[in-house]
Amino acid sequence: MSRSIIKTPLDTDLYKFTMQQAMLHQYPEADAVVRFKCRSDFDLRPYLHEIRDEIEALSELYFREDELRYLKQLRYIKKDYVDYLRLFRLNPKHVRVFIEDGQLAITIHGPWVHITHFEIYILAIISEVVARNKYPDVDYDEGRRRLYEKIKMIKQAATKIDLSGFSLAEFGTRRRFSREWQFEVVDILKHELGEYLVGTSNVDFARELELSPIGTMAHEWLQAHQALGVRLIDSQKAALDAWVKEYRGDLGVALTDVISMDAFLRDFDMYFAKLFDGIRQDSGDPITWGEKAIAHYERLGINPRSKTLIFSDSLDIPKALEIYQHFTNRINVSFGIGTNLTNDLGSPSLNIVIKMVECNGQPVAKLSDSTGKTMCQDATYVEYLKQVFHYNGPTV
Repeated sequence: MSRSIIKTPLDTDLYKFTMQQAMLHQYPEADAVVRFKCRSDFDLRPYLHEIRDEIEALSELYFREDELRYLKQLRYIKKDYVDYLRLFRLNPKHVRVFIEDGQLAITIHGPWVHITHFEIYILAIISEVVARNKYPDVDYDEGRRRLYEKIKMIKQAATKIDLSGFSLAEFGTRRRFSREWQFEVVDILKHELGEYLVGTSNVDFARELELSPIGTMAHEWLQAHQALGVRLIDSQKAALDAWVKEYRGDLGVALTDVISMDAFLRDFDMYFAKLFDGIRQDSGDPITWGEKAIAHYERLGINPRSKTLIFSDSLDIPKALEIYQHFTNRINVSFGIGTNLTNDLGSPSLNIVIKMVECNGQPVAKLSDSTGKTMCQDATYVEYLKQVFHYNGPTV
């Protein structure tokens, strides 16, 4: 196992644990299908066997007692879930790796609570397999130079504008160049950025570097509720209600772009808007999105400065600083930056995703605020979803 890319089950994003805990408590029998998609023009077929071998090696992962103790001390992780993880093992038989339409295809099918962790592990595996084969002589010094330039941008901005409200978290596990490089990046950020770095989504690195693990929910949480027994029009509200039932106000950041920001805000009523600490943007124009959020809070009589907007859509440092300056003193903002930090060494990085396409035998879909981000195998269902939620966003 030591030679494998994924060396510990903690080498993943926090929201995989927060969602899995809620799945265990509320939907232990739910069944799901998720699929891999490469949005980049890149042929992954030559790496099929290497990727498959790495996925097979995931069956060797288990939680050590010190890792379980770490999870248990997180205020929102419950004892029965830690007991479940003590017995938890990934079963690669749920994963099918094959060629379809001349491209590498991956389908994961099984109990939702059992398969959810495959997503981040497999994306990190694919990214690193490609990196070590295609760029064996990568110039790490160039990566460090680029990283320190980004750090310099923040420090220089702090001499010109008030950055007391600026913060970022590292979100780069799934598309990192390698595990070792991501660790170095997070370590450098910790020592160079100080209070500007609020944490990392990677639980293993948060533990090792004594940072806060960051994350709440992902798209799959809201998508699944399209098929979990409520009316489709009520699915977003049901997902938020289930989150509130699990965490009672903790982990209070809601994701907005499963069926577009406009559809989300129609469901994000006074109750949710007061209860949740903030919302997260992951597609669409960030300025337009943020202005809609502020207007929504103001319509409800809620002071926007009591809430937080999280921006996490393909960000870099200049864009984050631009967004910060636009919204500063109007609403709290924070930034999740991923690939631009953990896979920027001078070579192209892959745009790869794994998304839920079915739950309990029914299609589910994500209608993004950006073109090209919808994944669903049933075009009729996508049209029905648009009709139900009065979706008028970009062509999918």
